[in-house]
Amino acid sequence: MYSEPIGKVIPIEQENRNPVNANNKFSRVIAGTMNWGGWGAKFTSQEYLTMVEKCLEYNVTTFDHADIYGHYTVEEEFGAAVEGRSSLRNKIQLISKCGIKLVTPNRPEHQIKYYDTSRAHIIQSVETSLKNLRTSYLDLLLIHRPDPLMDPLEIAEAFSVLKSEGKVLNFGVSNFNASQAGMLHKVFPILVNQVEISIIKLNCFTDGTLDHCINENIIPMAWSPLGGGKFFEEEDDRNKRIIALTQWLSEKYKVSPEQILLAWLVKHPSGIKPVLGTAKHERIRLAMEATFIDLTREEWFMLWRASTGKEVP
Repeated sequence: MYSEPIGKVIPIEQENRNPVNANNKFSRVIAGTMNWGGWGAKFTSQEYLTMVEKCLEYNVTTFDHADIYGHYTVEEEFGAAVEGRSSLRNKIQLISKCGIKLVTPNRPEHQIKYYDTSRAHIIQSVETSLKNLRTSYLDLLLIHRPDPLMDPLEIAEAFSVLKSEGKVLNFGVSNFNASQAGMLHKVFPILVNQVEISIIKLNCFTDGTLDHCINENIIPMAWSPLGGGKFFEEEDDRNKRIIALTQWLSEKYKVSPEQILLAWLVKHPSGIKPVLGTAKHERIRLAMEATFIDLTREEWFMLWRASTGKEVP
């Protein structure tokens, strides 16, 4: 059942139950901002601020950005919303990502979508993010996608410059497999690998990605941790199995099916931190509560079987 009562306020300093990640300061659930602006809810400045304040009420203190979100607009909108609230900066952690160049009217010089993990681009992207977010530092910078042309030594050089200047406190990657993350980690320590993990996206459990995180004390952050809600919309055999089982478990634990699926993720010993892409603060609250649901090992494997459609070997 629950390891703590649902609805209990979670002390920030106690929210990490996994000893591997006990010393990091990112909240157990992370608020993803991708859908807050032009790609989704189109928040007003007041709605941005309200969302941040509500997240803090639930002890969700970490906000996940990328330079490209909203076609390069969300960071600036977020920064404008919190400008003048200097006390907020000491209460929150800001993540940003760089390395993708989009074709958009906001970047007319881009002729195609491509990747750029050069030293110059990484440093310039951070300078732009700092300006847009109205902050002097990022708590975490991620390389957004593995780049076929990436040079780990050049990336490490950019990270070293940003670290020495106090502009970025921690570094990581996103969507990297174990080999790619290991290549960079060998020359510069990375703290995070943000990858897609959900009940319908299981490859990180079996391809070595989460094993590498455990071995190297790297924090796995899971984007799209509910599979984009696809299994609640698309009626194939796998989704029907997942829905039936999550509904049964949600009745047992008296929570929502979505909370069951988040509890399934955070049970993994790597200390997965879900990145919630919602623009509704009530779902952030429910996600934080889900981290207290302690599924049994048997129930965990029931969900695994529902997704794969077969018993484990």
